[in-house]
Amino acid sequence: MLGDYVLTLACPDRPGIVHAVTSFLMEHGGNIRESQQFGDLEHGRFFMRISFETADATDADTLRAAFAATAERFAMTYQLWSARTPYRTLILVSKQLHCLNDLLFRTTTGDLQIEVPLIISNHRDAEPLAKTYGIDFEHVPVTPDTKAQAEAHLLKRVDELGIHLVVLARYMQILSDDLCRNLSGKAINIHHSFLPSFKGAKPYHQAHERGVKLIGATAHYVTGDLDEGPIIEQDIARVDHTLAPEQLVAVGRDTEAQVLSRAVRWHSQTRVLLNGHRTVVFR
Repeated sequence: MLGDYVLTLACPDRPGIVHAVTSFLMEHGGNIRESQQFGDLEHGRFFMRISFETADATDADTLRAAFAATAERFAMTYQLWSARTPYRTLILVSKQLHCLNDLLFRTTTGDLQIEVPLIISNHRDAEPLAKTYGIDFEHVPVTPDTKAQAEAHLLKRVDELGIHLVVLARYMQILSDDLCRNLSGKAINIHHSFLPSFKGAKPYHQAHERGVKLIGATAHYVTGDLDEGPIIEQDIARVDHTLAPEQLVAVGRDTEAQVLSRAVRWHSQTRVLLNGHRTVVFR
């Protein structure tokens, strides 16, 4: 039976990288199905993603250990996953449920390669939706006095459940710097693209008052710098003077849900590689 795997890597750019990787795959009976690479000339970095199959009986742990020598020789950071393994994903949400609902629907239809064992919220609004999908729900209120305990509980659940990815699906809480560091590269947030022009409450109403012609959304990795993490995906929708504030909200929610789902899909397919403050996305 064929085994399907994905190898992603990043390293200083130098001759011989592709030859070394393909030679490794050939030695281990690998047949390349998809290969993408990018050389960042500005920073001298090389990025690669290879999808391959093997006819021999093996597993990801064995291949990962065997590749370590090649990775060390080229100073690579790398991941090697079974292509069919779903990312175990914990979702954080507050009161707005459009992104959560979209993610859960796409998961049940097989559109997203994720498995959601738990939803955590600082409100109870999402509890009925979680029950509809048969997913465990935890209500963890967050106040200035309980913020540290709430974040400690989150990290505990990440460890206990073997979580690969945390998604902030309109989770209206600012994470501490320590939590952001703990979740570096494996936490995705979504926000409207009016920042910084329309900060605070009711950004779509503010946009309506200013007569905007474009609204959008940005999905990015979470960092200690609020809404300034490496961007994974963005999109926009054209609007005009005929739309009331409530209609702008509806358009904005659709855009947010679509952008977040694409970011989650690409991350769970290991198509996103960090490149400093930017990302390389092999679509």
